[in-house]
Amino acid sequence: MTSPTKPQKTDHSTVPHVFTQYNGEQQDLTYSPAEFERRLTNARKVMAADEVDALVLTSMHNIKYFSDFVPSPFGRIFAIVITPEDSITITPWVDGGMPWRTTYGENIVYSDWEAQNVFRAIQHTLDERNIKPRRLGIEHDGLTVEQYRRFQDWFEGVELFNVATDLMNQRVVKSDEEIYLISEGARIADIGGRAIKNAITEGITEYELALIGTEAMVPEIAKSYPSQELRETWCLVQAGINTDGAHNWPTTRKLQKGDLLSINCFPMMSGHYTAMERTMFLGQPDKHSLELWKINVEAFELGKELIKPGAIAQDVAAELNRFFEKHDLLKYAPIGYGHSFGVMSPYYGREAAMEFREDIATELKPNMVVSMEPMLTIPDNMPGAGAYREHDILVLTEDGHRNLTEFEVGPEHNIID
Repeated sequence: MTSPTKPQKTDHSTVPHVFTQYNGEQQDLTYSPAEFERRLTNARKVMAADEVDALVLTSMHNIKYFSDFVPSPFGRIFAIVITPEDSITITPWVDGGMPWRTTYGENIVYSDWEAQNVFRAIQHTLDERNIKPRRLGIEHDGLTVEQYRRFQDWFEGVELFNVATDLMNQRVVKSDEEIYLISEGARIADIGGRAIKNAITEGITEYELALIGTEAMVPEIAKSYPSQELRETWCLVQAGINTDGAHNWPTTRKLQKGDLLSINCFPMMSGHYTAMERTMFLGQPDKHSLELWKINVEAFELGKELIKPGAIAQDVAAELNRFFEKHDLLKYAPIGYGHSFGVMSPYYGREAAMEFREDIATELKPNMVVSMEPMLTIPDNMPGAGAYREHDILVLTEDGHRNLTEFEVGPEHNIID
């Protein structure tokens, strides 16, 4: 019997662990240099307040927010190191020179050929700047437990301090440049919704409608942001029982007369989430469905009236809870009533400090950007079964708010005969 051959370890001694890869020319960024410097200045205020020597941020949202580069982790650690003087993205070799081309600040590349190379790159960045950290700012929501332990092992004797919440609290107030981008997203979301509405007909499938909406939005994003990546723009079109979850994916189900529809358009410009959601009907709704739809629209309008500077998020939620309770419908309201916008996607960037829930005590301030989106989900065995959702994007102003969403709402406009 032949013994199995022991694998030979490859000699990677000639392969660099950490290096730069300035390949091609740097691209136009989403925002101006002044905007990135404003963000980095705010990050350094967090560094000073939390008494950390540098920030080592590993979440997709903060890497994007402070550098403009959107990572694609695939099991690898990405980071941005922010020091008192500069900022440096840390990226794996597999992504080539693209991170450098799309980064505000410096970029360091590490190879995969040793598991610790990402930490060598971080250490190299600190050593080059003569930073011998006693305390580093990290994000608990940007690391798995295993990755956190690897950080502890490498930076033995260094205190790892969670700065995620402090940085999130800064992100919830938007700059004028960011508000403009979000407003473009709202405009493009309306284009997607219009394309879907115009294509609704008996026999078309949910997924075909979703593709129609996406295909209407992506070229408009490309026209408005020609230098940026095109990724993650999507639509959800749901019918009947498939409306019951806010994030249920489209299926091959063909639309039928009498269907309750939920139309959701999500253009993503350079890592920024925007959305427009509307309830529609293919054919005339029955009495119970129409009544529920009108009640949800009434809650939607009430919620928008409540959004103004000085309002407290949990008070807005409580007022809307009382509204639904008056109609004996609170038990069918499964979510809070809205959230913040910015560097977000379905899998990164939630700004939980600004959501309309009864456990959020955040005060609304000018330049926050929030949604209003009440939802009712009625079980399948009851009259009016299905879910009713409307969603607008609102910018807080000095004396109220500005609504960025222009798509028509309610039974007067969204019954497709």
